[in-house]
Amino acid sequence: MSEAVIDQPTFEALQQTAGADFVVELVQTFLVEAPSMIADLRKSRVENDADRFRRAAHSLKSNSNTFGALALGRMAKALELGGLAAGDAQALDALDAEYSRVAAALQKASHG
Repeated sequence: MSEAVIDQPTFEALQQTAGADFVVELVQTFLVEAPSMIADLRKSRVENDADRFRRAAHSLKSNSNTFGALALGRMAKALELGGLAAGDAQALDALDAEYSRVAAALQKASHG
């Protein structure tokens, strides 16, 4: 059985802690900011800016894990720890594809 795109217990715990309405706002913010983080990963890789690459990967990892997007969080962590060497085009394309799955799942989960 494959892993869920969003870990329900994690997402439900966030809703209980922060409130469902606020989680909707958090999700919307993530959906706006995450594509910028991914773009920053690509740009910093091209510009060979290891520090900016690591910071973008760290932010994406932390935000993903908050919502229970654990696979996306693991992918971002691998980039954070591996740095520019881990951030080849294939890895970034896979990250982008997983983000698309996460975005769809989060929109569905946050709106019931």
